[in-house]
Order: sequence, then C-alpha cells, then structure tokens
Amino acid sequence: MKLEPGATFSEADLSALDFTDADLTDAVFEGCILREVQVQGAVLQGARFAGCRLVRCRFAHADLREARFEDCSFADEDGHAGVQFAFGRLDEARIRNCDLSFARFERLSAYGLEMEACNLRGAAFLRADFSRAFGRSVVQWAGAMKGCNLELADLTELRLPEGDFNRTSFREAALVDADLEGADLRECDLFQALTAGAKLARADLRGAEVSGLNLAELGSVAGMKVAADQQYRLLTALGLDVYAD
Repeated sequence: MKLEPGATFSEADLSALDFTDADLTDAVFEGCILREVQVQGAVLQGARFAGCRLVRCRFAHADLREARFEDCSFADEDGHAGVQFAFGRLDEARIRNCDLSFARFERLSAYGLEMEACNLRGAAFLRADFSRAFGRSVVQWAGAMKGCNLELADLTELRLPEGDFNRTSFREAALVDADLEGADLRECDLFQALTAGAKLARADLRGAEVSGLNLAELGSVAGMKVAADQQYRLLTALGLDVYAD
C-alpha cells in the first residue's frame, strides 16, 4: 500500500506502515485499524477517517487541518489510554461521534476545531490554542465541543471565549482559570466542576446544571445569562438562605 495524496484505504490494518513525514493530503480511511502508530510529521490535511480504530496512536507535528473523523474510536480496549495530538495542527478539523477518552491535545493549533457528540472523558487540553491573529492587534478565537462528554477532563486555563459547548457535560471537570467569556453553555452539566478563576462573563448558562457553582470564585460574571429557576441554586452556593416569600 502506497502512502500518497488522495489514496483510499478500506478495511485495512495499517499498523505496520511508516507514516513518518508521509504526504496523505485528502486521503480516505474507511474501517481501518492503526494500532500504536507514530504519525510523526505527516501531512493529513483534508483527510477523511470513518469508522476507524486508532489505538494508542500519537500524532506529533502532524498537519490535520480540515481533517474529518466520524464514528472513530481512539481509546484502547480498556478505555484507559487515549490518542495524543501534540505540536501539530487541527485547525478547522471536524470530529463527530468519536471516542476520545483520555485523549491529550497538547501545544497544538486548533482554531475552528469542532467536536460533536464525542466522548472526551478524562481528556486533557494542555495549551491547545484556539486563536488566530488577523493583523497586529486583532485576535479571534473559534471552536466548539457540542453535545460532548467532558467528564473528568482537564480544561485548566483553556481559552475559548465565544466557544460553543451547548449540551456538553463538564461533570467533575477542571475548568480552573478557563476563559469561556461569551460561550454558549446552555444545557451544560457543571455539577462538581472545578471553576475557580473561570471567566464566564456574558456566557449563556440557561438550562445548565449549576449546582455548586460558586459565583464568588469565578474570574468574571458580568452579563452572564441564567434562567429564573437557576437563581436558587446559585444563591445557595453563595451561602445565602433563599425563601419563597
């Protein structure tokens, strides 16, 4: 099998191939297996992965701009070891309905990365950069994790203002010092999430599970949107006794 731009791989075990510095621009992978593969310096811009198993793989310095992953599993059989994306590019990539349990997104460019209906339990985002500079003084952030499971995930110091997290679970996740100002957090589950220093100004939390969310510990709250039935839980977390009349 030749690793070349536009190649198509179907129902194949590719674990023995050397992906180092391979050019696989716009390649298609359907129902393939990659086990303990080191994808070092490969170009996978625009590549498509569907129904693939990528077990204990590491994508280092890889170009995955505009790549698409759908119905893929990145977790090992026991669900304890996840994929690693490090020092590469995931700008404008789309990841849908994938198991990314315990994945590590480390020091990579991720402007416009969108994940939907993915299992990201225990995942870690370590200096993942969702920003892009448009000129000397204009910086914008873009990204989404919609309907995802981020239970126990490490999102410490994540910076994704205006991000779309609609219907995502952050149960027991670490959001310490995260910047989510203006983010869509509607119907999210923030039960027992660590939110000290998190910036939630202008964020929309209507319909979210906010039990235990201590407003006094947040980095910013101005303009934060909540529904009337959430007031009791937020005020109780502040230590106030709330009465019906």
